[in-house]
Amino acid sequence: MSQAQQDIATLYQQVSRSVIGQSHVVKSMIIGMLTGGHLLLEGLPGTAKTRSIKALAQTIKASFGRIQFTPDLLPSDVTGTDVYQEVDGKPSLTFQAGPVFNSIVLADEINRAPAKVQAALLEAMAEGTLTVGDITHKLPEIFMVLATQNPIEQEGTYPLPEAQMDRFLMKVNVDYPDFDSELSIVKLVRGEENSSGFTPEQTINIEHILTGRKEVQHIHVSELVERYLVSLVIATRQPEKYPNSKLSQWLTAGASPRASIALDKCARAHAWLEGRDFAEPDDVRAIAHQVLAHRLILSFDAIADGISAQDVVDELLHHVLIG
Repeated sequence: MSQAQQDIATLYQQVSRSVIGQSHVVKSMIIGMLTGGHLLLEGLPGTAKTRSIKALAQTIKASFGRIQFTPDLLPSDVTGTDVYQEVDGKPSLTFQAGPVFNSIVLADEINRAPAKVQAALLEAMAEGTLTVGDITHKLPEIFMVLATQNPIEQEGTYPLPEAQMDRFLMKVNVDYPDFDSELSIVKLVRGEENSSGFTPEQTINIEHILTGRKEVQHIHVSELVERYLVSLVIATRQPEKYPNSKLSQWLTAGASPRASIALDKCARAHAWLEGRDFAEPDDVRAIAHQVLAHRLILSFDAIADGISAQDVVDELLHHVLIG
């Protein structure tokens, strides 16, 4: 195990101390960080979405910016704006950076703000830069947007368009914890009442994240695995090739090539976290739901029958064969 892998294992342990019963969320955030991607966390209020993100930022000592999305939010509230000032009696414009100029950016309840505000994040997520006026500003080398949304309350919301959903590397469903986990949560929060909240016992140098990224880039992916992950994506676009499945009844539109790229990146990161220098089909299957589900457009029949995107991915994994 390399030094970077040991450090990331420590990162996982430290964040998991603060976020009990949500190990898949912690692992997904680490995969997102190792691949330079962005995550959408969907769950009911009180399921530790914000706490998870803040604990991650604290443990790697990264700058943290929180944006509370509301209907009256403006794009400049996200990106920053040029501010008029007088310097030595002369007028000038000075750029005042917005909260997006941080390494870890929490876009809280992203579907509460109109499309023009949501779109303010697109360039940052895709290019790692932000253009205000005629000047392009570079964002930190470690930059990740972690957006949250409530799956139940839809009144007064602005659902993310498909093109923007596709920009998120993964969508992670955050469920309620089980009995034992919730009991531990009560004890944890009680213990934090006389302190300033979560404080990691160990912190990780952000340079180790960059080292981990380089090592993930060198994980070997065989032709068998490549063909398997591409086959999964192609099956969402050509479901009629699987007549024994219900895919053609459930899908209106499939995933874009971004999904294949994301499957490849996440499978390599998953293999690296498991201590291997090569990816297996099981690595693809392990992250398939998070990578594919939010990129699928379901048919009316599927929605009427209560079929979820997760069900569709289950069907994909059942019918698309390896090799």
